[in-house]
Amino acid sequence: MQRSCATVARSLIGTRGFCTSNSDKIVASVLFERLPVVVPKIDPVVYAFQEFRFRWRRQYRRAYPDDFLKNGGKGDYQIDYVPAPRVTEADKTNDKRSLQRALDRRLYLLLYGKTVVAPDAKSVWHFPEKVYKSEETLRKCAESSLKSVIGDLSNTYFVGNAPMGHTVIQPTENAQDLLSCKLFFFKSQVNATNKFKIGKCDNYVWVTKDELLEYFPEQADLLNKMIIS
Repeated sequence: MQRSCATVARSLIGTRGFCTSNSDKIVASVLFERLPVVVPKIDPVVYAFQEFRFRWRRQYRRAYPDDFLKNGGKGDYQIDYVPAPRVTEADKTNDKRSLQRALDRRLYLLLYGKTVVAPDAKSVWHFPEKVYKSEETLRKCAESSLKSVIGDLSNTYFVGNAPMGHTVIQPTENAQDLLSCKLFFFKSQVNATNKFKIGKCDNYVWVTKDELLEYFPEQADLLNKMIIS
């Protein structure tokens, strides 16, 4: 005899909002990203084309009388503008704990310390992460993991409600008794600040995508698919 809809609904109360095995550990991880502060340098090929186009237009542009171009188009005032340097003191000293470096690149936060993924509880480099337990959604779990590191989410912006990617970490030969781990990645971005008080770790760095791949060479394929920069 078929069960009623009410009985089926009651049986689903308290279950997770996604399909997974009870033997899997679900972890929410955050790629905390600082967007570029300055416009990236123009590619030499593009620069050469723009230079050619400028010279070509000057050669064949329409000639105007001198009275029409009075004051050279500068007006009554001329402001001396000196742009800020693209290379900062943090770049010169290779200070990876500073957000004031690699201004034309995206930076990502990495933490050094114990992680819920590492089976032997050794300190390793990892993203902010937390095991999903009682949170309302997986994104709420990701927000909680980042909040535990920086203390406040007022200067952050989470991009979307769904994960940007995921991977499965299986137990190693030396730790067969541990559960497999499903790692879901969420993206969050720095908003209106250039400094955070990072805690709950032994060390931390802000790294570019190229530097990030050096920390995780075995996950290079996954990170290249998730991160476009």
